[in-house]
Amino acid sequence: MLKELKIKNLAIIENLTVRFERGLNILSGETGAGKSIIVDALGLALGDRAQADLIKSGEKEATVQAYFEMEDYKSFPDIGIDVSEGLVLRRTLSSGGKSRAYINDSMVTLQTLSEISKSLVDIHSQHEHQSLLTSEKQRMLLDSYGKLDPEKEKVASFFNEFQTLKTEHNELKEKVKERAHRLDLLKFQINEINTAALKQGERESLEDEKKILANMNKLIEWTETAYSLLHESEGSCTERLSKVTAQLREISSIDSSMEDTLKMLESAKPLLEDASINLREYRDRYDFEPGRLETVEDRLELIKRLEKKYGDGIEAILKYKDDAEEELKGLEFSDERLAALEEELVSKEKSLLEAAQTLSEKRKKTAKRIEELIENNLRELAIGKAEFRIDIRQETSDDGKYKISSNGIDRIEFLFSANPGEPLKPLSKIISGGELSRVMLALKSILADVDNVPVLIFDEVDAGIGGKTAESVGKKLDMISEKHQLLCITHLPQIASFGDFHLKIEKRNKNNKVYVEIKELYGKERQDEIARMLSGKITEISLKHAGELLERIK
Repeated sequence: MLKELKIKNLAIIENLTVRFERGLNILSGETGAGKSIIVDALGLALGDRAQADLIKSGEKEATVQAYFEMEDYKSFPDIGIDVSEGLVLRRTLSSGGKSRAYINDSMVTLQTLSEISKSLVDIHSQHEHQSLLTSEKQRMLLDSYGKLDPEKEKVASFFNEFQTLKTEHNELKEKVKERAHRLDLLKFQINEINTAALKQGERESLEDEKKILANMNKLIEWTETAYSLLHESEGSCTERLSKVTAQLREISSIDSSMEDTLKMLESAKPLLEDASINLREYRDRYDFEPGRLETVEDRLELIKRLEKKYGDGIEAILKYKDDAEEELKGLEFSDERLAALEEELVSKEKSLLEAAQTLSEKRKKTAKRIEELIENNLRELAIGKAEFRIDIRQETSDDGKYKISSNGIDRIEFLFSANPGEPLKPLSKIISGGELSRVMLALKSILADVDNVPVLIFDEVDAGIGGKTAESVGKKLDMISEKHQLLCITHLPQIASFGDFHLKIEKRNKNNKVYVEIKELYGKERQDEIARMLSGKITEISLKHAGELLERIK
């Protein structure tokens, strides 16, 4: 429910706060008093396009803020903003032409504000495009009125299943087209990797071996020299160590203090001998077969070529092979799967079409009931010769098949003709604001139970009517206000008398400046305003008539 609207520096409004209540809120006043500015201001808070010339002369910025009390906030669209304690929509316009939008003080895009507002307020006026003008909304209302949600859900479920199967079928069909080439390629790749007989860690081992083989001459030379110096040549380390230990034994026989030194040297001798053996064995290891270096280099080159094709490293190459074998297996069974999918598609499409046709038939029956109710309502609203039809059409593709979506096979459009002989036209083509408002009122009166937009605004709903028709309009507004909060701008006292909350808009002058004033009317003040609306001025007769109107409504 809209609780409050604050307007600052907009058009001729300097600073204004407007309060609203449940039920039917009436906004009345002289022509040009500023009633439409209130609706325009609310439209800005809801995301309507704005222009810099709306800002009050001499001011740099205008602000509009609308506060909504959220009675069923859990059903509100999730926008990541807490609305449990209410919803504040705020819009600021700068003289430079920029505008900013906020929801509960969180900045949002104008598109987000506009989308959220669609679930809050519906504005019905000569200059507004309301949600009921869209084919999508018309379809939703027809389905809601006919309680067709189970049928819709069934169609949507079959449609989603069909689309999933169709996607899989198309992807597999494309693969089958390329299957022969792909099969040959996969087999070649798998065979190439298998023939290479790669092993984990092989490349690193080969790199080490290549390094050794490439430096073979140096290694042999260095090993021979080291072995000769340690053991084989005259005056080698082992020979000299033997002489030193012999001398120390002689010394130790005379001076026992050198025994420890002797022992150290004697313990070193086995180590030198072991080192000599290791060097000899290492030298003998270099007796590799001729061409081994070339073999290693060829093997490394093979691994590099495979890496360029299948991935960096032997692990990646082997994984590619595993994946290729899995794909090959799938391709080999693709014919069977494709045939099974085609059977499933035929069956699912049949079920989808049957469900869509069932939904379509129920929509047509529901449409007939709505058409009759709307035409009855329009007669009460002084459009007695009007025709209202719900056009339900099934579109087909070039191959003659129905175009099916998750919403079924129907394209739904509400059509209207105000006078005999005039062709039926979509609601969006209706030129007369009064006609459009009354069609919308007739629709709202029968769809009040299923339309979940909480706030409805009717501007110019009374255009071209009066007397008894005006009273019928008032009754309908009163009825709709039991399910929705209504804001109605009217010049007709018959409609105003049905209001639950009456606001009078007046234009005043102060210090040579024009400003808008809003007054809440109760009791005698309300009777005075309805009397003014009856005769243009307050007289004893108009006051009496106003009292009778108010008394009759009670």
